[in-house]
Amino acid sequence: RQHGFARVMRGELGPVPQKEMRRFESKYPLGASFRNMITPLADKVDGETAKTKAPLPADPAVLSRHIKQLGYFLRADIIGICRLPRYAVYSHNLAGKEVNLEHKNAIVIAVDQNYETMLGSTGEDWISNSQSFIGYTNSALISCTMADYIRRLGYPARAHHAMNYQVLVTPLLLLAGIGEMSRAGIVLNPFLGTRFKAAVVTTDLPLEADRPVDFGLQQFCEKCLKCADECHSKAISGEGKIMHNGYETWRFNADQCSKFRTSNPHGSACGRCIKVCPWNKPEGWTHDLVRWMVKNTPFLDKLLVKMDDVRGYGRQDKRYKWWFDMEEVDGVLKMPD
Repeated sequence: RQHGFARVMRGELGPVPQKEMRRFESKYPLGASFRNMITPLADKVDGETAKTKAPLPADPAVLSRHIKQLGYFLRADIIGICRLPRYAVYSHNLAGKEVNLEHKNAIVIAVDQNYETMLGSTGEDWISNSQSFIGYTNSALISCTMADYIRRLGYPARAHHAMNYQVLVTPLLLLAGIGEMSRAGIVLNPFLGTRFKAAVVTTDLPLEADRPVDFGLQQFCEKCLKCADECHSKAISGEGKIMHNGYETWRFNADQCSKFRTSNPHGSACGRCIKVCPWNKPEGWTHDLVRWMVKNTPFLDKLLVKMDDVRGYGRQDKRYKWWFDMEEVDGVLKMPD
Protein backbone atom coordinates (compact mmCIF):
# COMPACT_ATOMS: atom_id res chain seq x y z
CA ARG A 1 0.00 0.00 0.00
CA GLN A 2 3.04 2.28 0.21
CA HIS A 3 4.36 1.82 -3.32
CA GLY A 4 4.40 4.84 -5.59
CA PHE A 5 1.24 4.22 -7.61
CA ALA A 6 -0.83 3.47 -4.50
CA ARG A 7 0.31 6.75 -2.99
CA VAL A 8 -0.51 8.56 -6.24
CA MET A 9 -4.03 7.10 -6.19
CA ARG A 10 -4.57 8.36 -2.63
CA GLY A 11 -3.45 11.86 -3.61
CA GLU A 12 -0.38 11.82 -1.39
CA LEU A 13 1.90 12.91 -4.25
CA GLY A 14 -0.24 15.80 -5.44
CA PRO A 15 -3.54 16.47 -7.25
CA VAL A 16 -2.18 16.35 -10.82
CA PRO A 17 -0.67 12.84 -10.60
CA GLN A 18 -3.82 11.65 -8.80
CA LYS A 19 -6.03 13.02 -11.59
CA GLU A 20 -3.80 11.57 -14.32
CA MET A 21 -3.69 8.18 -12.57
CA ARG A 22 -7.38 7.73 -13.43
CA ARG A 23 -6.44 7.52 -17.11
CA PHE A 24 -2.96 6.07 -16.70
CA GLU A 25 -3.73 3.01 -18.83
CA SER A 26 -6.66 4.33 -20.84
CA LYS A 27 -5.08 7.42 -22.36
CA TYR A 28 -3.29 5.24 -24.93
CA PRO A 29 -5.60 2.71 -26.68
CA LEU A 30 -3.18 -0.22 -26.63
CA GLY A 31 -2.54 0.26 -22.92
CA ALA A 32 -6.30 0.24 -22.36
CA SER A 33 -6.57 -3.02 -24.31
CA PHE A 34 -3.90 -4.67 -22.19
CA ARG A 35 -5.64 -3.53 -19.02
CA ASN A 36 -8.89 -5.02 -20.31
CA MET A 37 -7.16 -8.36 -20.95
CA ILE A 38 -5.29 -8.64 -17.65
CA THR A 39 -8.20 -7.68 -15.38
CA PRO A 40 -10.05 -11.05 -15.63
CA LEU A 41 -6.84 -12.85 -14.61
CA ALA A 42 -7.12 -11.29 -11.14
CA ASP A 43 -9.69 -13.98 -10.35
CA LYS A 44 -7.53 -16.84 -11.67
CA VAL A 45 -4.63 -16.66 -9.25
CA ASP A 46 -5.85 -19.37 -6.88
CA GLY A 47 -8.25 -22.29 -6.78
CA GLU A 48 -8.99 -25.73 -5.42
CA THR A 49 -6.15 -28.24 -5.15
CA ALA A 50 -6.72 -31.78 -6.40
CA LYS A 51 -7.41 -34.17 -3.52
CA THR A 52 -4.88 -36.76 -4.69
CA LYS A 53 -1.31 -36.13 -5.80
CA ALA A 54 -0.18 -37.07 -9.30
CA PRO A 55 2.39 -39.91 -9.63
CA LEU A 56 5.37 -37.59 -10.05
CA PRO A 57 9.08 -38.34 -9.57
CA ALA A 58 10.28 -37.65 -6.03
CA ASP A 59 13.43 -35.82 -7.16
CA PRO A 60 13.08 -32.00 -6.75
CA ALA A 61 15.70 -31.48 -9.48
CA VAL A 62 13.60 -33.42 -11.98
CA LEU A 63 10.48 -31.51 -10.99
CA SER A 64 12.34 -28.21 -11.29
CA ARG A 65 13.46 -29.01 -14.83
CA HIS A 66 9.88 -29.95 -15.66
CA ILE A 67 8.48 -26.68 -14.29
CA LYS A 68 11.10 -24.60 -16.06
CA GLN A 69 10.40 -26.30 -19.37
CA LEU A 70 6.70 -25.69 -18.78
CA GLY A 71 7.49 -21.99 -18.31
CA TYR A 72 9.41 -21.82 -21.57
CA PHE A 73 6.62 -23.76 -23.33
CA LEU A 74 4.25 -21.05 -22.09
CA ARG A 75 6.59 -18.45 -23.66
CA ALA A 76 8.40 -17.17 -20.58
CA ASP A 77 11.85 -15.74 -21.34
CA ILE A 78 13.56 -16.66 -18.06
CA ILE A 79 12.49 -18.91 -15.19
CA GLY A 80 14.14 -19.14 -11.77
CA ILE A 81 13.28 -20.93 -8.54
CA CYS A 82 13.97 -20.02 -4.92
CA ARG A 83 12.75 -20.66 -1.40
CA LEU A 84 10.04 -18.26 -0.25
CA PRO A 85 11.37 -16.33 2.75
CA ARG A 86 8.86 -14.81 5.17
CA TYR A 87 10.25 -11.30 4.60
CA ALA A 88 9.20 -11.53 0.93
CA VAL A 89 5.53 -12.02 1.83
CA TYR A 90 3.37 -8.91 2.32
CA SER A 91 1.63 -8.57 5.68
CA HIS A 92 -1.50 -7.07 4.05
CA ASN A 93 -2.86 -6.61 0.53
CA LEU A 94 -3.86 -3.33 -1.12
CA ALA A 95 -7.30 -3.48 0.51
CA GLY A 96 -5.72 -3.84 3.96
CA LYS A 97 -6.66 -7.51 4.38
CA GLU A 98 -4.11 -9.68 6.15
CA VAL A 99 -2.12 -11.98 3.87
CA ASN A 100 -1.80 -15.63 4.89
CA LEU A 101 0.67 -17.36 2.59
CA GLU A 102 2.67 -20.34 3.86
CA HIS A 103 4.06 -21.81 0.64
CA LYS A 104 7.67 -22.98 0.70
CA ASN A 105 8.87 -22.25 -2.83
CA ALA A 106 8.64 -19.51 -5.45
CA ILE A 107 8.83 -19.88 -9.22
CA VAL A 108 9.84 -16.54 -10.76
CA ILE A 109 8.78 -15.77 -14.35
CA ALA A 110 10.40 -13.02 -16.44
CA VAL A 111 8.93 -11.80 -19.74
CA ASP A 112 10.76 -9.56 -22.22
CA GLN A 113 9.20 -6.23 -23.25
CA ASN A 114 10.57 -6.55 -26.83
CA TYR A 115 13.96 -5.23 -27.87
CA GLU A 116 13.02 -3.89 -31.31
CA THR A 117 10.14 -1.84 -29.90
CA MET A 118 12.56 -0.41 -27.35
CA LEU A 119 14.88 0.50 -30.24
CA GLY A 120 12.09 2.48 -31.92
CA SER A 121 11.01 4.35 -28.80
CA THR A 122 12.51 7.18 -26.82
CA GLY A 123 11.74 5.27 -23.62
CA GLU A 124 9.18 7.85 -22.51
CA ASP A 125 6.76 8.09 -25.41
CA TRP A 126 3.30 6.70 -26.15
CA ILE A 127 4.27 3.02 -26.39
CA SER A 128 6.05 3.00 -23.03
CA ASN A 129 3.14 1.87 -20.85
CA SER A 130 2.21 -0.82 -23.37
CA GLN A 131 5.77 -2.16 -23.19
CA SER A 132 5.24 -2.65 -19.48
CA PHE A 133 1.83 -4.19 -20.03
CA ILE A 134 3.00 -6.75 -22.61
CA GLY A 135 5.27 -8.07 -19.85
CA TYR A 136 2.63 -7.84 -17.13
CA THR A 137 -0.14 -9.40 -19.22
CA ASN A 138 1.88 -12.28 -20.60
CA SER A 139 3.50 -13.08 -17.25
CA ALA A 140 0.03 -13.01 -15.65
CA LEU A 141 -1.28 -15.56 -18.14
CA ILE A 142 1.80 -17.76 -17.72
CA SER A 143 1.70 -17.65 -13.91
CA CYS A 144 -2.04 -18.33 -13.70
CA THR A 145 -1.75 -21.27 -16.12
CA MET A 146 1.23 -22.69 -14.25
CA ALA A 147 -0.43 -22.34 -10.84
CA ASP A 148 -3.60 -24.03 -12.10
CA TYR A 149 -1.53 -26.89 -13.54
CA ILE A 150 0.35 -27.43 -10.26
CA ARG A 151 -2.91 -27.49 -8.30
CA ARG A 152 -4.20 -30.18 -10.66
CA LEU A 153 -1.10 -32.21 -9.76
CA GLY A 154 -2.24 -32.14 -6.13
CA TYR A 155 -0.05 -29.34 -4.74
CA PRO A 156 -1.21 -25.89 -3.58
CA ALA A 157 -0.07 -23.01 -5.79
CA ARG A 158 -0.92 -19.33 -6.19
CA ALA A 159 -0.06 -16.92 -8.99
CA HIS A 160 1.14 -13.42 -8.14
CA HIS A 161 0.97 -10.91 -10.98
CA ALA A 162 0.43 -7.20 -11.54
CA MET A 163 -3.19 -7.26 -10.41
CA ASN A 164 -2.62 -8.75 -6.95
CA TYR A 165 0.84 -9.56 -5.65
CA GLN A 166 1.03 -11.11 -2.20
CA VAL A 167 4.83 -11.28 -2.43
CA LEU A 168 7.60 -8.77 -3.06
CA VAL A 169 9.00 -9.65 -6.48
CA THR A 170 12.38 -7.91 -6.20
CA PRO A 171 13.99 -10.14 -3.52
CA LEU A 172 12.64 -13.24 -5.27
CA LEU A 173 14.25 -12.18 -8.56
CA LEU A 174 17.55 -11.86 -6.69
CA LEU A 175 17.23 -15.15 -4.81
CA ALA A 176 16.18 -17.04 -7.97
CA GLY A 177 19.33 -15.93 -9.78
CA ILE A 178 17.56 -13.87 -12.42
CA GLY A 179 19.64 -10.77 -11.83
CA GLU A 180 21.36 -8.26 -9.58
CA MET A 181 20.07 -4.99 -8.14
CA SER A 182 20.91 -2.02 -10.38
CA ARG A 183 21.41 1.68 -9.76
CA ALA A 184 17.95 2.28 -11.25
CA GLY A 185 16.29 0.45 -8.36
CA ILE A 186 15.34 -2.46 -10.64
CA VAL A 187 16.69 -6.00 -10.86
CA LEU A 188 18.88 -6.27 -13.96
CA ASN A 189 19.32 -9.49 -15.93
CA PRO A 190 22.56 -9.89 -17.95
CA PHE A 191 20.65 -10.91 -21.11
CA LEU A 192 17.58 -8.65 -20.91
CA GLY A 193 18.88 -5.73 -18.88
CA THR A 194 15.89 -4.30 -17.01
CA ARG A 195 13.68 -4.82 -20.09
CA PHE A 196 11.31 -7.32 -18.46
CA LYS A 197 8.37 -7.70 -16.11
CA ALA A 198 7.91 -10.54 -13.66
CA ALA A 199 5.25 -12.69 -12.05
CA VAL A 200 5.59 -15.38 -9.39
CA VAL A 201 4.00 -18.73 -8.59
CA THR A 202 4.30 -19.81 -4.96
CA THR A 203 3.78 -23.47 -4.17
CA ASP A 204 4.61 -26.46 -1.96
CA LEU A 205 5.63 -28.58 -4.96
CA PRO A 206 9.10 -29.96 -4.06
CA LEU A 207 11.59 -27.94 -6.08
CA GLU A 208 15.33 -27.34 -6.23
CA ALA A 209 16.32 -23.72 -5.58
CA ASP A 210 18.61 -21.76 -7.89
CA ARG A 211 21.36 -19.51 -6.53
CA PRO A 212 21.85 -15.72 -6.65
CA VAL A 213 24.23 -14.50 -9.35
CA ASP A 214 27.15 -12.07 -9.48
CA PHE A 215 28.12 -10.96 -12.99
CA GLY A 216 29.92 -7.76 -11.99
CA LEU A 217 26.95 -5.38 -12.03
CA GLN A 218 27.70 -3.59 -8.75
CA GLN A 219 31.08 -2.34 -9.99
CA PHE A 220 29.61 -1.53 -13.41
CA CYS A 221 26.67 0.52 -12.09
CA GLU A 222 29.04 2.40 -9.81
CA LYS A 223 30.83 3.77 -12.89
CA CYS A 224 28.14 3.90 -15.58
CA LEU A 225 25.58 6.54 -14.44
CA LYS A 226 23.66 6.56 -17.76
CA CYS A 227 20.28 5.88 -16.16
CA ALA A 228 20.87 8.60 -13.56
CA ASP A 229 21.95 11.13 -16.18
CA GLU A 230 19.01 10.34 -18.48
CA CYS A 231 16.24 10.12 -15.85
CA HIS A 232 14.03 13.17 -16.50
CA SER A 233 12.30 12.82 -13.14
CA LYS A 234 15.68 12.80 -11.32
CA ALA A 235 14.52 9.74 -9.39
CA ILE A 236 17.82 7.86 -9.85
CA SER A 237 20.79 9.01 -7.81
CA GLY A 238 24.19 9.63 -9.38
CA GLU A 239 25.88 9.32 -6.00
CA GLY A 240 27.37 6.33 -4.22
CA LYS A 241 25.53 3.65 -2.30
CA ILE A 242 23.77 4.21 1.02
CA MET A 243 22.55 1.91 3.78
CA HIS A 244 18.75 1.53 3.59
CA ASN A 245 16.79 -0.87 5.81
CA GLY A 246 20.01 -2.71 6.55
CA TYR A 247 20.99 -3.13 2.88
CA GLU A 248 23.67 -1.39 0.85
CA THR A 249 22.04 0.05 -2.26
CA TRP A 250 21.68 3.18 -4.38
CA ARG A 251 19.10 5.76 -3.37
CA PHE A 252 15.96 5.69 -5.52
CA ASN A 253 13.15 8.25 -5.26
CA ALA A 254 9.99 6.23 -5.98
CA ASP A 255 7.78 9.28 -5.44
CA GLN A 256 9.50 11.26 -8.19
CA CYS A 257 9.38 8.29 -10.56
CA SER A 258 5.70 7.61 -9.91
CA LYS A 259 4.69 11.25 -10.33
CA PHE A 260 6.49 11.54 -13.67
CA ARG A 261 5.22 8.21 -15.03
CA THR A 262 1.59 8.99 -14.23
CA SER A 263 1.62 12.60 -15.43
CA ASN A 264 4.07 12.42 -18.35
CA PRO A 265 2.64 15.03 -20.80
CA HIS A 266 4.51 13.63 -23.81
CA GLY A 267 3.68 9.95 -23.52
CA SER A 268 2.17 7.13 -21.53
CA ALA A 269 4.37 6.24 -18.52
CA CYS A 270 8.17 6.06 -18.87
CA GLY A 271 10.94 3.51 -19.32
CA ARG A 272 13.81 5.85 -20.15
CA CYS A 273 16.20 4.13 -17.74
CA ILE A 274 15.52 0.80 -19.47
CA LYS A 275 16.06 2.33 -22.91
CA VAL A 276 19.48 3.86 -22.20
CA CYS A 277 20.89 1.04 -20.05
CA PRO A 278 23.97 -0.54 -21.71
CA TRP A 279 22.59 -3.98 -20.76
CA ASN A 280 19.56 -3.44 -23.02
CA LYS A 281 21.00 -5.53 -25.86
CA PRO A 282 20.01 -8.47 -28.08
CA GLU A 283 21.87 -11.77 -28.34
CA GLY A 284 25.16 -11.78 -30.25
CA TRP A 285 28.81 -12.65 -29.81
CA THR A 286 29.91 -9.02 -29.36
CA HIS A 287 27.47 -8.47 -26.51
CA ASP A 288 28.37 -11.86 -25.03
CA LEU A 289 32.01 -10.74 -25.06
CA VAL A 290 31.10 -7.51 -23.27
CA ARG A 291 29.21 -9.49 -20.62
CA TRP A 292 32.35 -11.57 -20.07
CA MET A 293 34.48 -8.42 -19.82
CA VAL A 294 32.19 -6.84 -17.20
CA LYS A 295 32.58 -9.96 -15.06
CA ASN A 296 36.30 -10.52 -15.61
CA THR A 297 37.85 -7.12 -16.47
CA PRO A 298 36.01 -4.51 -14.35
CA PHE A 299 38.80 -1.98 -14.87
CA LEU A 300 37.46 -1.61 -18.45
CA ASP A 301 33.90 -0.73 -17.38
CA LYS A 302 34.23 3.00 -18.12
CA LEU A 303 35.60 2.22 -21.58
CA LEU A 304 32.64 -0.09 -22.25
CA VAL A 305 30.21 2.68 -21.28
CA LYS A 306 32.06 5.10 -23.57
CA MET A 307 31.85 2.63 -26.44
CA ASP A 308 28.12 2.24 -25.79
CA ASP A 309 27.74 5.99 -26.35
CA VAL A 310 29.97 5.97 -29.45
CA ARG A 311 27.89 3.18 -31.03
CA GLY A 312 24.74 5.24 -30.48
CA TYR A 313 22.98 2.83 -28.14
CA GLY A 314 20.20 4.48 -26.18
CA ARG A 315 19.13 6.74 -29.06
CA GLN A 316 15.79 6.35 -30.82
CA ASP A 317 15.96 4.43 -34.10
CA LYS A 318 12.82 5.50 -35.97
CA ARG A 319 13.14 2.61 -38.43
CA TYR A 320 11.68 0.43 -35.67
CA LYS A 321 8.78 2.75 -34.75
CA TRP A 322 5.63 0.84 -35.74
CA TRP A 323 2.96 2.38 -33.49
CA PHE A 324 0.84 5.52 -33.91
CA ASP A 325 1.13 8.30 -31.35
CA MET A 326 -2.33 9.18 -30.08
CA GLU A 327 -4.02 10.19 -26.85
CA GLU A 328 -7.55 9.61 -25.59
CA VAL A 329 -9.02 12.82 -24.18
CA ASP A 330 -12.65 12.86 -23.00
CA GLY A 331 -13.45 9.73 -24.97
CA VAL A 332 -11.91 10.99 -28.24
CA LEU A 333 -8.61 9.87 -29.75
CA LYS A 334 -6.45 12.67 -31.09
CA MET A 335 -2.88 13.32 -32.07
CA PRO A 336 -0.99 14.43 -28.93
CA ASP A 337 0.23 18.01 -28.67
